[in-house]
Amino acid sequence: MFLSTCGPLADRGPVSVAIIGEQESLLQAGVRLSPAAQHMRASTNEGLVTLDPAGRVVPAIAERWIVTDDGLSYIFRLRNSSWPNGDPISAADVRVILQETLRKLDGTSLGLDFAKVTEVRAMTGRVVELRLSGPMPDLLRLLAQPELGLVNRGSGAGPMVVSRDEEAQFVRLNALPPQTRGLPAREDWEEVSRSLTVRALSGQAAVDAFTSGDVDLLMGGTIATFPLAQLGPLSRGTVQVDPAQGLFGLIIRSDDGVLAEPARREALSMAIDRAELIQPFGLGGWQEETWVVPQALFSPLQYPSSRWNEMTIEERRDVARRRISEWEAGNGENVVLRVGLPEGPGSELLFDELASAWQSIGITTVRVGQGEGAELELRDRLARYSSPRWFLNQFNCSLNIGLCSVEADALVRESLSQRDPEAKQSLLADAHTELVAAEVFIPLGVPVRWSLVRGAVNGYQANQWGLHPLFPLSQPPT
Repeated sequence: MFLSTCGPLADRGPVSVAIIGEQESLLQAGVRLSPAAQHMRASTNEGLVTLDPAGRVVPAIAERWIVTDDGLSYIFRLRNSSWPNGDPISAADVRVILQETLRKLDGTSLGLDFAKVTEVRAMTGRVVELRLSGPMPDLLRLLAQPELGLVNRGSGAGPMVVSRDEEAQFVRLNALPPQTRGLPAREDWEEVSRSLTVRALSGQAAVDAFTSGDVDLLMGGTIATFPLAQLGPLSRGTVQVDPAQGLFGLIIRSDDGVLAEPARREALSMAIDRAELIQPFGLGGWQEETWVVPQALFSPLQYPSSRWNEMTIEERRDVARRRISEWEAGNGENVVLRVGLPEGPGSELLFDELASAWQSIGITTVRVGQGEGAELELRDRLARYSSPRWFLNQFNCSLNIGLCSVEADALVRESLSQRDPEAKQSLLADAHTELVAAEVFIPLGVPVRWSLVRGAVNGYQANQWGLHPLFPLSQPPT
């Protein structure tokens, strides 16, 4: 995005990585992981498959796999590798671990994404089968998520091992030799492999550390912290913005008062000029969005690129203003809404733009922190895979994140066993129509994810999933 110069890293020193987040989240347990914990988990607990720097699915514990012609069975052949205690990794181990992980994911959106998995089988000592209720081309990408890393007795099988000095503000990652992971040995491993130090810092502290040269790679930036990337560090590295996809908008947590009717909730969305919203950030190429599910994910296309293509922003605001003023006249009070946003200079810019848009239709807006009782709250999540079902699952009523549609949920459930691609697409399109009609979400555009990268860092690549594996950073250029 920006071009700049930078100095070389020390030849043999560790690669220093900072991820924006809370320090205590770095080694988070469980299946609800922060971005920092996702990156750490993926580096130490391989799954059947993993992601490379470009975001492509590549082998991990499974050395190869086949998919049956009907798309209902994925069969994985495990490589000949061992757990840290020396026990061989068996299909029986993997079956038990995957079943337990799927059980723990129950009640999460990722758990909903795995709803098509009906059975995990150990076929022979090193062959595992996953059976599905319907074809799911994105299953491999789901299995590559950090939460699906395999853990046996508290330890994963690499490709890196973590150590921590309780007095240090970082953890150290060392790459395991290939032969310990069931791969061919490499004689010069000690000479070519580099260790990593990883820490979680606030946005400002992370940028300061990068600017001072203490950090070689900074990851985990969002729109809330994006203005920090433009204030000084450009002489020492490059700002990389991921071509991300996912949800970025406002969930609606209340259906009381002015928000009781879908038409008035729609008025809030109609009033926002999304192109104007992003201008203070200077983000060229950012893609605005007015639908819950991006149009391009449906084939054939199910609706126009924008909800209100036939109306100018002035016409939209006129309609929205009438709906709000009618409610105020009938209830004898002015509309005041609270918006929950994370801390950061980008949130200040975002709030100013939203407040201005809604002031134009007669609404006063108050900014509060996330989780502080706001009627509307920012939802900023990266997609796990490219399917309408991921977007629809984010609003499932079982998650209790805000307003939802039981009708949309029922249609998504019906699609799970549908084997005809066109019929499945039709059900998901109908579910989207129900969700839009319920006005449970105010889409703004694609999520923003950014990093600061020193030029001598190898193994980093911007990608649409916003996950950047740490292991390749330890390896020499290929």
